[in-house]
Amino acid sequence: MLARMTSEPEQQIGVGTQDAFQRLWTPHRMAYIQGENKPSGPGAEDGCPFCTIPAKSDEDGLVIARGEHVYAVLNLYPYNGGHLMSVPYRHVADYTKLDRAETLELAEFTKRAMTTLRAASGAHGFNVGLNQGAVAGAGIAAHLHQHVVPRWGGDTNFMPVVGQTKVLPQLLADTRKMLADAWPQ
Repeated sequence: MLARMTSEPEQQIGVGTQDAFQRLWTPHRMAYIQGENKPSGPGAEDGCPFCTIPAKSDEDGLVIARGEHVYAVLNLYPYNGGHLMSVPYRHVADYTKLDRAETLELAEFTKRAMTTLRAASGAHGFNVGLNQGAVAGAGIAAHLHQHVVPRWGGDTNFMPVVGQTKVLPQLLADTRKMLADAWPQ
């Protein structure tokens, strides 16, 4: 049976001190926090999701486009709607270890991602970057991936600033289809 929907906040009597805050529960984030689907080690055979995604259908893997050396995929835990990554097929951790063809296609896919996001969602700007190593913030340090995060004027509001919560207006499957359809060939 479905719970009754109400606009009133749920009160938890006897739990902590009552305050003026409402809570937005996001239990699905526990998968990320607890490291679900993170590799168990540095090798490609250690459960690297970037090595397993290419074997999936585009829809199941959230793949936007595939190249010869690189593919574009939505981030499963996006900072903003449309947050995607350019990922080499080869399991390599360090940018300096890419060969020339991989480097060129990674750069080209990043340009295409920006073009696509501007056309499909009207992005005003971008955060583009590589986190090299766990100490630099790489969630999956063993497999290089370049982030392309679309930004819009005023996209930082009270939710992330005060509530430490990001509101995403579109499901990942719908975002994947929109961007895949708009990807320049």
